[in-house]
Amino acid sequence: MAMKDYSDEFKADAVALYESTPGATYKSIAADLGINRATLREWVLRDRERRGTTATAAKQAARSRAAAPSVDPDERVRQLEARVAELEASERKLATERDILRKAAKYFAGGDELVTSRFQFVDGHRDTYEVKRLCQVMDVNRSSYYKWLAGAEGRAARQHQDRVLAEEIRQVHGESGGAYGSPRITAELRETGRRVNEKRVARIMRTFSNAGIRLRRRVRTTVPDPAASPVPDLFQRDFTATEPGRKYMGDITYLPLDGGKFLYLATVLDCFSRKVVGWSIADHMRTDLVADALQMTVRTRGNLDGAVFHSDHGAQYGSRAYAGLCDQLNVTRSMGAVGTSADNAACESFHASLKRETLQGAHDYGDATTCRRTVFAWLTRYNTRRRHSANGHLSPDAYERRHHAAKLTLAA
Repeated sequence: MAMKDYSDEFKADAVALYESTPGATYKSIAADLGINRATLREWVLRDRERRGTTATAAKQAARSRAAAPSVDPDERVRQLEARVAELEASERKLATERDILRKAAKYFAGGDELVTSRFQFVDGHRDTYEVKRLCQVMDVNRSSYYKWLAGAEGRAARQHQDRVLAEEIRQVHGESGGAYGSPRITAELRETGRRVNEKRVARIMRTFSNAGIRLRRRVRTTVPDPAASPVPDLFQRDFTATEPGRKYMGDITYLPLDGGKFLYLATVLDCFSRKVVGWSIADHMRTDLVADALQMTVRTRGNLDGAVFHSDHGAQYGSRAYAGLCDQLNVTRSMGAVGTSADNAACESFHASLKRETLQGAHDYGDATTCRRTVFAWLTRYNTRRRHSANGHLSPDAYERRHHAAKLTLAA
């Protein structure tokens, strides 16, 4: 501002501007006015000296005047009415949110806090409240809700497909006596032409509360014979074979009856297919029990020439009578380490599966006749129908048939 002489009015306005501006400095106000900083300062000090006040008191008075409400009664009424309207709107908003939250608390009483369920809540109450408010209270994105809403038709179709598949799973699960889990059920469905993966089967089994039978606690039946001649471990925990009839493994397990009594089962498994090629059930654990199971193996396979038979260190397998029978049948014996169940793990697993799938949570089989009939039915079905994970989910008989067919094809 190109002035050399400033009017008294200009000086008074400049001083008033400085005094009434919170946080103002001489430099900032002088720059706005286009005057020298020192000039403005001189005007302010002269005005204060004339009024007999200090800088601090002048600033506080200016702030008080700026904050003072309008003395106009009509303007004051308008301000109060505006404030009341604002508070009423806020109260309505809070009341709506409280109402939504009360209903949401009942809706989620079961503990389901999935985002999908929140979308369902919004959709179910959109006629009562605006969607924007519902999404805010439920803490979900409004665009995500509309995307979920647009996919309702496809979601309903998938749910229908899941119910159809659940019924198929329930049928397979029932036919297995409740024993099959998701891997075997998947294999069974695929064999019928159903295109489905195991993860989906497992998910639907969880949703519809289908599950395979869980393992029962095992009871140890092996009683080593300290006088038995040492027999080497020819398996070294390798329970596989490239051909049927080359490697066998056996073990004894107890079968609980009512009244605290037991029957005992001795089995012989072929390592190639896990087929039960021999078994015997008796009310004792003498050597005859395991000998009868091995004799059944001879009848099943025709002969055991050159085969290796692996067992634990039970007294029955270490007896002279059993060793003599193996020599007579041209069978080489193999035994795992004493007290190490892992050295005969495949047989242990087989017996655990048998008992969990036949007992199905019961403590015993009842009487001896029922026990024999139940175990016999399971053993035969195991060979002909039960799918085994080691066989690519084929039954032992089907796995061996495929092997023989492949050999004939190669020979031709």
